[in-house]
Amino acid sequence: MKMMTYFKRALVAFSLLTDFSLAVSCGNSDDDVRFDPNLDSDLGLGQSVDDCIDLGSNELLLSIQDEFTTLPGKVSVFFRVTDVTGNPVAGLTANQFTIYEQGRNDDCFRTISPSESQARISPNSQVFTNHTLLVLDLSNSVLSSSLSELKSASSSFINNVMDGSDSDSFQMAIYWFDGQDELHQLEPLTPSREALLEAIDGITTDISSDPSTDLYGAVIKSTDVAEALLEDSQENSTIGAASVVLFTDGTDQASRYRESDALDKVADADSNISFFTIGLGTEIDTQILESVGKTFSVFAGNKEELETTFNQLSQKVSERANSFYLFEYCSPKRDGSGENNLVIQVLRGSQQGAVQTQFDASGFTGGCQ
Repeated sequence: MKMMTYFKRALVAFSLLTDFSLAVSCGNSDDDVRFDPNLDSDLGLGQSVDDCIDLGSNELLLSIQDEFTTLPGKVSVFFRVTDVTGNPVAGLTANQFTIYEQGRNDDCFRTISPSESQARISPNSQVFTNHTLLVLDLSNSVLSSSLSELKSASSSFINNVMDGSDSDSFQMAIYWFDGQDELHQLEPLTPSREALLEAIDGITTDISSDPSTDLYGAVIKSTDVAEALLEDSQENSTIGAASVVLFTDGTDQASRYRESDALDKVADADSNISFFTIGLGTEIDTQILESVGKTFSVFAGNKEELETTFNQLSQKVSERANSFYLFEYCSPKRDGSGENNLVIQVLRGSQQGAVQTQFDASGFTGGCQ
């Protein structure tokens, strides 16, 4: 069995020393071990880069979600990249990253050649799960006047967000709401684009028996579903992210739940849950939808604009999902070198960002692939 070593968790300067719990991974080896993610800091498990390296200020933010090592000498760091305003940065490649290591004999960091270290962006399905919840308002106003346009727009959204690979690491579920105190499941979580499209195609005008709109209930319940998905991911020793995408053409009419409770639910949600809203028509409350859709909100003035609006939002959802990276390289450090500092820097045009952490090279030898 392939042996694994532990990363030393990097602490931000103001963090309190605490006991760390170890979770067994479902990766390539039963001996994969990683630390629980700490997202209280903008840098996640990382810390600010030592001044000696003088990389300048960060225009990009690398937030370490997870980190581990694999014998004979591979270092793996899983992180998310955003700009300083929180917008996701997708599409980065390995040649945009620079690696710096600092060992016991180094006054400062030394650059590690990406080519000699076989640096690469690897598939992250073993350490990451991303789920999208498409939540549709199917109250009477939608069913009677814009169902055809909603079905077409939803299908376009699914085609744009789902890559067709049927990978379990990226799945979508479809829910709908009306006036009932229930978040109805139209299609359970699935990686299948075809199953999602069939579910949308099967929506009929008689699907709902309550013409009212329980918007706040839908917000609260869909957030609960997303939170549960992240808990399931953690139990399976993977990093979880979720996106709640909610469509409505009106305001809450059922008055079953308080507006403040729904907004508090979103505000207090796990930081790895993104919230998107799509509003249609003139009866929506844009301020409420912008508060619920704190990640991104978009509005269509009429049903003819709905598909364009859904497509605009699908790009944002995809960018966020693709802003997570599993970066791996073969370290030149060897057994006996102990704990080493590591800096990963990314360059995108004139923008740069970097984060610092540590790894333990115990047991490291040559032959890393």
